[in-house]
Amino acid sequence: MPLSRRRRARLLRGGQYAVLAAAVLVLALVADWGTLRHAFFDVEVAKALFPDIITTALVNTVLYTLLGFGFGLGLGLVLALMRLSQVPPYRWLAVTYIEFFRGVPALLVFIALGFGVPLAFEVALDMNITVMLSLGLVGAAYMAETIRAGIQAVPKGQTEAARSLGMSPGRAMRSIVIPQAFRIVLPPLTNELILLTKDSSLVYLLGLSLGQFELANFGRDALNEHKSLTPILVAGLLYLVITLPLGQLVRRLEARTAKAR
Repeated sequence: MPLSRRRRARLLRGGQYAVLAAAVLVLALVADWGTLRHAFFDVEVAKALFPDIITTALVNTVLYTLLGFGFGLGLGLVLALMRLSQVPPYRWLAVTYIEFFRGVPALLVFIALGFGVPLAFEVALDMNITVMLSLGLVGAAYMAETIRAGIQAVPKGQTEAARSLGMSPGRAMRSIVIPQAFRIVLPPLTNELILLTKDSSLVYLLGLSLGQFELANFGRDALNEHKSLTPILVAGLLYLVITLPLGQLVRRLEARTAKAR
């Protein structure tokens, strides 16, 4: 007697659970838990990281991210407006910038601003300024396209209604279109904030002092000191402390936007 579709699906799902359970059992039997605990979960090493990993590394990670995001958001808005401009040279400049910085690794931007610009122009950039520019220049390219899409998603009737009330095109854009566009693009902009949080780990290229360490650099330095992967695990968990709430915020914003539509 042939099996029904529901019966086959149930058997297939049961087989998948059985494979997973077998894999977990094999791992539990063959793993050297003493070595793993010492390598990843050394409580004494973890205790030695606090409170510096919070007061220095975590705080610096948040600071670098906010600096880059703030600069990138402002520049991204300007680029988005240039991208939509009726003046062709503005559009060409915006497209060139966006395509260039979306195609160039952030690593190269950090190297260029951290070492290339000081050598070429014989200027000493403040470390926070270097981080802000490096993260912001790359982030602006992505945020510009996000903001442009949000502006174009605002119904044209909103602009026409504003013009019928006597508003100039610029005032209509500032007062009517841009506020609505930002409500639309808030979820993807929050995603960009998450990406910049992780990209802030590239700050290690600049040769930081201990007080300037962010989470990744702090974890690497502690790894060399303690000869244990526990600092890397702790640093990773602290990144999650930042990114998981932001990810939850993105999902709520997306749900709220979908409900509003």
